[in-house]
Amino acid sequence: MTGVTGVTGGLGGVGDADVVVVGGGAAGLAGALTLARARRSVLVLDSGSPRNAAATHLHGYLGHDGTSPAELLARGRAEVLGYGARIRSGAAGTVVAADRVPGGGFLVRCGDGSVVRAGRLLVATGLLDELPPVPGLRDRWGRDVLHCPYCHGWEVRDLPLAVLATGPIAVHQAGLWRQWSDRVTLLGHAWAPGPDERELLAARGVEVVEGEVTGLDVGTDDRLAGVVLAGGRSVACRALVVAPRFTARSGVLTGLGLPVATVERDGRALGTCVDSDPRTGATALPGVWAAGNVTAPMEQVAGAAAQGVRAAVAINTDLIEEETRRALRAGRGETG
Repeated sequence: MTGVTGVTGGLGGVGDADVVVVGGGAAGLAGALTLARARRSVLVLDSGSPRNAAATHLHGYLGHDGTSPAELLARGRAEVLGYGARIRSGAAGTVVAADRVPGGGFLVRCGDGSVVRAGRLLVATGLLDELPPVPGLRDRWGRDVLHCPYCHGWEVRDLPLAVLATGPIAVHQAGLWRQWSDRVTLLGHAWAPGPDERELLAARGVEVVEGEVTGLDVGTDDRLAGVVLAGGRSVACRALVVAPRFTARSGVLTGLGLPVATVERDGRALGTCVDSDPRTGATALPGVWAAGNVTAPMEQVAGAAAQGVRAAVAINTDLIEEETRRALRAGRGETG
């Protein structure tokens, strides 16, 4: 394994990189960029499966609104490489395990069999969206099967929308999406609202339709036209809102002994995440930070990138403190 060019300071013999960033999305690349600009040796390991790959455009990111996720990541990779960091993708960038090294640092094992030595880890692996088991949902995810109105609401404004109810959060979703369209229907697919919920929905002008959704009605233009209920009834909609279960891609951390936390809303488990300090991204494992959707499932691209920057600043500070301690010990003639 070759070293990284442009290294100053650093950890000496501890590793191939001061920092290994696991995950090459917005959070990971923003962190890598900040660290590389701080003259740290940085290696980004990217499996190449970003959460928003299905989306054609991203929104709400100042200066980048309407940019495709692929284009944003391509720009980000070019910027990171421009400051001397390295990026490995595919099997070489897929982390299968990480082990702590006695005395400090980590060994990171990749899918191609290679092993990378790291002084610090920034985990920005994102999450997986587990969709309700309705035929056709996954194929249209990010197109006209949606979950975030701040990401997609403007694009479907004033169109007939439907919310697939799988739990009480559907009431919140319907009321929220009502901001973008006055034609919102709540589908009692796997959960039926009670009298209080129906009153709230009626106050927002949301219709409730009972019945399990068994399929999607796709028009000849390859756009969603509606959903099909058990029994054959069709309900018109141009976009279907779902509540996915968020599952953190946290294998590298659970392998190191850090358990995942449960994400809850209104007493209902929405998924899992890695618990970390919301200000710095530090986890309970010394030397390991987390950023982006792996630790904040509701965060959008801009927020994920900001988390990556904050974590990078904290990591650089931690490295400076270690280097200072080492210099003091050396000045005193101490060893160990």
